[in-house]
Amino acid sequence: MQREAFIQQLWLDYVHHQPDIGGLRLWPVTTRVEYLTLLTLSHGPWEMDALLPLLAKHGYQPRHRYAMADRGLLVTLLATADHQAPSLVLAELQLGTLSRGPRERLRRLVDRAEARPSLTLPCGGRPWPMPSWDDYQALAQAHPLAGWLAVMGTRVHHTGFDCHDIGDDIDRLDAQLHQAGFFGDADRQRGVFPVSPLLDYRFYATHSQRLPFADGDLHRVPLGGLALVQKRVNANQERCAELLLPHHTRCELG
Repeated sequence: MQREAFIQQLWLDYVHHQPDIGGLRLWPVTTRVEYLTLLTLSHGPWEMDALLPLLAKHGYQPRHRYAMADRGLLVTLLATADHQAPSLVLAELQLGTLSRGPRERLRRLVDRAEARPSLTLPCGGRPWPMPSWDDYQALAQAHPLAGWLAVMGTRVHHTGFDCHDIGDDIDRLDAQLHQAGFFGDADRQRGVFPVSPLLDYRFYATHSQRLPFADGDLHRVPLGGLALVQKRVNANQERCAELLLPHHTRCELG
């Protein structure tokens, strides 16, 4: 599959689950996405190192790896030789950071998967059954991303746009999004991972969606969001995605 088609499928899967983002018309629909954040977990064929060869088939190679023990995450930034292509931020939830009860709940659920990542990518998805509402609540309380992965599987959690590519200032864009019903948070600990102080940052949680759980009951749950980033030093030659994650969390690629 060509890289453009791969990114398009990731995007379509993302807006299918975030319809309020798909309906935004505050900037041209052709505006380049700076990065897409994919979530996975450190278990079986969904481990990061098992997914990297699948992403390499679409031209994505690891650039940097980051360890965030306080978040229970290992993150790899991937890019292609095409400077215009979006970067991928692959975040792996470390099951070992969960307490025993939630860890075993999530592991049992994932072990019931009916397909492997080679069949579910590029769209990703949830190849295991939907959890019960009680299981979801226990997982979300233990770690928000554990709950998210239980109901969503391996797919895009949120996308990030560079304000420079949109052609406007982050404060003006924030005001426009506020008028459209999105309330941004400048706390750079929001989203999935902490964000470098080299960037101005806003995270916008999308509206929760009603999902059917295993017991047949419907509940609203948060499914992701949208981020805006802007360089604080315009003379910096790196792309925003390359500056996104705090430098002190960087570790050697294995």
